[in-house]
Amino acid sequence: MQQVISELLTGSYGEVRLNEPLAPYTTWKIGGPADVLLTPHDKVQLLEAVKLLHRHQIGWTVLGRGSNMLITDKGIRGIVLKLGDALDTIRFEGDTVYAGGAYSFIKLSVMAGKEGLTGLEFAGGIPGTVGGAVYMNAGAHGSDVSRILLQAEVLLPDGELVIMKQADLAYAYRHSLLQSQPGIVTEAVFQLAQGDRKEIAAALAANKDRRLRTQPLQMACAGSVFRNPEGHFAAKLIEAAGLKGLRVGGAEVSPLHANFIVNTGQASAHDVLSLIEQVKSIVKQTYGVELVPEVLVVGER
Repeated sequence: MQQVISELLTGSYGEVRLNEPLAPYTTWKIGGPADVLLTPHDKVQLLEAVKLLHRHQIGWTVLGRGSNMLITDKGIRGIVLKLGDALDTIRFEGDTVYAGGAYSFIKLSVMAGKEGLTGLEFAGGIPGTVGGAVYMNAGAHGSDVSRILLQAEVLLPDGELVIMKQADLAYAYRHSLLQSQPGIVTEAVFQLAQGDRKEIAAALAANKDRRLRTQPLQMACAGSVFRNPEGHFAAKLIEAAGLKGLRVGGAEVSPLHANFIVNTGQASAHDVLSLIEQVKSIVKQTYGVELVPEVLVVGER
């Protein structure tokens, strides 16, 4: 590991920070330190960094905007690759949009609307990056990434760049092949359609208004914690079980939206994980339904 750190510090791989606390990089504001936080400045540096790590057989974890992710209190061993300016790109070619893996998914929906392109309105309330959305098959309002994605450029752990078509990604509800075969989404290509700018803007505004009214976005949170079980809505089950406001330490089931767990100020990852287990147990006992978290838990346990 020390050899890799030395090469990262002396080579051209981007900004290197040692023992960097990760809580500020997540929307939950929770998480211990990374042994090394590496932020490449462009795609070339990212590719070279991954190749270097592969040569030394050092593991890495990808960090985008830190939403939909719970980093443990002990933090992450090895290298954390922070995707920033290197992949924060966008361009339009007719009805097709090319977005870098680090581009904001919400911003992408807004920019598409300004171009008069429809198909991304559902993304207006989904935090995180394009890469994260492709990875999770993010969705809302009856649509998801799989319906509009043409292909993704993916950086494999050995440093090879490959193109994966939509069909290659084995999409299902909040699932893609990338969850079992790791890779970094460097760019995604979406097929949209011509639409009415006013109608698109109205749909985005309506989704934003609903989000502000029903979700605790003024507090540190990570979006929906649980997947919706088949035939049910996780939030309705949790609320019906009387769990709004349930707390463990600084973590609380939001009184505004039962499928959100908020950090009331000093929550630890342990608090959140304990609360998740309590919610799962009570809903299982009450309704016989198994809740499955959609939040990614990463780091040393």
